[in-house]
Parts: sequence; C-alpha cells; structure tokens
Amino acid sequence: MAFLSLRAAALAALSLLGPAAADFRVKFDVETTGGPSSFTVLVHEDWAPIGAAHFKELVQAKFYDDTRFFRVIPTFMVQFGLSGDPKISTEWRSKTIQDEPVKVSNKPGYMTFAKTGAPNSRTSQLFINYVDNGRLDGMGFSPFGEVEGDGMSVVKQIFNCGESPNQGQIQSEGNSYLDRSFAKLSKIIKASVVESSEEL
Repeated sequence: MAFLSLRAAALAALSLLGPAAADFRVKFDVETTGGPSSFTVLVHEDWAPIGAAHFKELVQAKFYDDTRFFRVIPTFMVQFGLSGDPKISTEWRSKTIQDEPVKVSNKPGYMTFAKTGAPNSRTSQLFINYVDNGRLDGMGFSPFGEVEGDGMSVVKQIFNCGESPNQGQIQSEGNSYLDRSFAKLSKIIKASVVESSEEL
C-alpha cells in the first residue's frame, strides 16, 4: 500500500510539471466556416513514440501545409493528411510506419494516425476524434497527441463535407480536384512545430 501511495504521489508531482521534455506542440493555422483561426496539438512522445516522431517529420517537411480536411463525420472524427500535390502524396504513401501499442484511449480531441486493416499501414493521414472512440483502441489506432485548450471549438467549425471527396482522386489530382469540386472544404494553411521560446 505504501508503494502505491508513493507511486500515486510521484505521478501527481509529474503532472504538475507539465509536458515531458520530449513532448512538443504543433500549431495548425486553418480556415474553417468560422474564418481564419488556429489550434494547437500537444504531442506526447511516450504515448506512441513511432507515431509522434513520424508526425514531427511530416510537419517539418511542410507536408500538411495547404491541405484540406476531406472527411468529416461529426459523430466520429475529422480526417486529413493527403497532400495537395500528387507527387508528394506518392512519395509519402510508401513511407509506412510500424504499428505500436495503444497506451491511451481515443478520447475526444485526441489525434491518431489513420490506418487500414493491414499491419503497419500508417502513413500521413490523421484523425482528430470528435467523440469518445474507444472502439478504435482494439483496432490498433494509437493516439499520440491532444488538441489543447479550447482548440476543439475551432476543430468543430471544420466544414462538414461528410465522406464525399474521393480519396483516390485527391491522391491523383490533389488540390486541383478538391478546389474544383469541393470549394467549401476547410483547409490547413500551415502546420508548424512550436519552439519552446515562441508564444502560442
């Protein structure tokens, strides 16, 4: 019992210290139905180290800049992560990453890579959970970050396009297809890693 009390105290102390040293933040500058805005995702490296590192690589490569939110289900999640440039989509589609254990559940506001039913199929596409999607845990969807503060109020203003945009056409034609056929889609203007010295 004493050991458990000490462990609980240690965990409580750690929570007061804030994010761990390896954690980082990514700011998304977006345009939604509410106009220009932004939200920030706090990435927890210890939740899913492989996913966190891959996400950081994608952001630093400016992969998510000028992309669209192309799948929106208010009772489920919002999906994005296909490049507006078909050549870039082709390049990153082959860069799959290994599956990893699900350490935290898919709660509202948590971010996870999309995947198929095949092993090790994560690439660049992401979910932000709108609701408690704990059912995804058993399917191997490993959250690695969470939308901070009131950021979900911005995420919930993403244009509800349902599942109409065709992912195959996005990959082959990019933004030219989306801007032509789905001009109302909300977009990511820029995604960037927030340096510790920067103000959010």
